[in-house]
Amino acid sequence: MRESVFEFGYGNGRIAVALPEAKIINNVVGKPCPAIADIPSAVREALRNPIGTPPLKEVVQPGDKVAIVVSDITRAWVKFDQFLPVLLDELNDAGIPDQNICIVIAPGAHRLNTEEEFVILCGDKVCKRVAVANHDCHNQDQLVYTGKTKNGVDCYINRSVAEADKVILTGGIVHHLMAGFGGGRKAILPGISGFKTIQGNHLFCMNKEVGKGLNPNCISGKLEGNEMNEDMIEQAALAKPDFLLNAVFTPENQFARFVAGHWHEAWLAGTKMVDDIYGVPVTAQADLVVSSAGGFPKDINLYQGVKTIDNAYMATKPGGVVICFMELPDIMEPAEFSNWFNYPTMLEHEMALRANFTIPGFLAYRLLDIARQISLIIVTKQENAGFIRKAGMIPAATAAEALAIAQEKLGREDYTITVMTAAANTVPVVR
Repeated sequence: MRESVFEFGYGNGRIAVALPEAKIINNVVGKPCPAIADIPSAVREALRNPIGTPPLKEVVQPGDKVAIVVSDITRAWVKFDQFLPVLLDELNDAGIPDQNICIVIAPGAHRLNTEEEFVILCGDKVCKRVAVANHDCHNQDQLVYTGKTKNGVDCYINRSVAEADKVILTGGIVHHLMAGFGGGRKAILPGISGFKTIQGNHLFCMNKEVGKGLNPNCISGKLEGNEMNEDMIEQAALAKPDFLLNAVFTPENQFARFVAGHWHEAWLAGTKMVDDIYGVPVTAQADLVVSSAGGFPKDINLYQGVKTIDNAYMATKPGGVVICFMELPDIMEPAEFSNWFNYPTMLEHEMALRANFTIPGFLAYRLLDIARQISLIIVTKQENAGFIRKAGMIPAATAAEALAIAQEKLGREDYTITVMTAAANTVPVVR
């Protein structure tokens, strides 16, 4: 049988794998997307020709107190420092001096950021121009009540944001494993919300029935019917943000588009752009998916690798097999993820997650849940084999060993294959 050779990123190297052409039904690769050449011009264009609102200069009034919400250091890839100066200049031109502007860093339930991280996020010049402060979800004195959602979540947000004359949300839009897409309303929830508000929203990721694990509606790329997303939208509406500036990125993490305007309408337009860049149509789910995160740093640890595995899983038939190449030199990092695999049963893990929801705990459960639905083979360093088994997966030292295990699991010769050499960045969409 004629074969084609594919190269899969693995750490700082690549692994070549020959696969039978007749079995391959999909080769999932992202669309080429040109990067923006003139970033300041693109930002100004978005601010002056927004979606769903008048231009920014007409939204604000001279003398307004303006709060700009900026994501925390875990979202440094958004590169706020490259577009915040343009946003500040536009506000200045509209009659808002720098002393009337504050930036609120939105860590959600993450740790507070340091002043050094403020500079990394916003840039030194921005930090010298305007006040920058952390939101603290645990500080009750810093919180203001905005109302209750239809599903009973009490909404508390940052006082500085609530008391500002105008609120501008910033961020980056990507596919999100739970909320469907990042960006947009996530600047409010979890970004600048109270801890109990965040927990109340994140619990929508769990199945309504205790013992049944995760909510099948809270998945990557899904917005309609996603209870977590719908609750986020309600909470953002209660906060009444006035404007949004979000970025969309190329697979190489360069700016592809900027969207600005109404906090929901402009963001929705951005999600469609993300789907256009990263959503790859596939003819059908396959019996075997052969995949890779794309190498370092996306395969530095299993925590980073969950997105890769989730995307590969979406391309796999129920009961099928996934082979994933991930070196995982720091497989046990971070501890707040790896420690979740110490629960002896899935039910105990689920109950702990319901009692104290964390994103690492959710991702660990998601990985275990995938591994019990399909055969998940990880080609990795031999010293990782023990933890891979503990996490419900099957370790393999070589591509040949992984393919032999896959053949045994499938139990037949007439299986189909989908290839995903950059599974961290490509979301299969079954047409």
